[in-house]
Amino acid sequence: MWPWEKDLDEVLQTHSVFVNVSKGQVAKKEDLISAFGTDDQTEICKQILTKGEVQVSDKERHTQLEQMFRDIATIVAEKCVNPETKRPYTVILIERAMKDIHYSVNTNKSTKQQALEVIKQLKDKMKIERAHMRLRLILPVNEGKKLKEKLKSLIKVIESEDYGQQLEIVCLIDPGCFREIDELIQKETKGKGSLEVLNLKDVEEGDEKFE
Repeated sequence: MWPWEKDLDEVLQTHSVFVNVSKGQVAKKEDLISAFGTDDQTEICKQILTKGEVQVSDKERHTQLEQMFRDIATIVAEKCVNPETKRPYTVILIERAMKDIHYSVNTNKSTKQQALEVIKQLKDKMKIERAHMRLRLILPVNEGKKLKEKLKSLIKVIESEDYGQQLEIVCLIDPGCFREIDELIQKETKGKGSLEVLNLKDVEEGDEKFE
């Protein structure tokens, strides 16, 4: 049930249907019947709310685009670092870089989708990559060595290995590989292996300066 179905007055200023709101021209009865199959204006309002498209003014659209632009920049700043220093970029610096590459917001795509596109495009202009995720992999020793070879292409850096009753590996990965690594471990170890997220982002303290 839509929130307005109980009380239309919560979302409507009037139940009247207009041909031209700014001029105050109300739709004629025959026009309503022709367009909607009824002249019951309350019923027509329900049809418009259910099936109609929202008409956005130029000012509202501009505000929406500005907000999406900033939201995209925020996601990029949260996900990325300078790969050499491991320091994150500020939202303002990402916004500036997006303007430099003339990035145009697409209102039909999610901000997350567009953030991933922006990261790819910014790589041609600046030193930027998604911050690595730090994981601890716990693998049965028998399957561990063989599985480690299969995981090599998905791991960026192996920070430590500990052979005991189990093989314990602390490593850095691209966040986009997390699901593939998890599924591979579960499949190859038949559920005996596990992984633990130690850090969602491997970053140094302080913001990166962008000249």
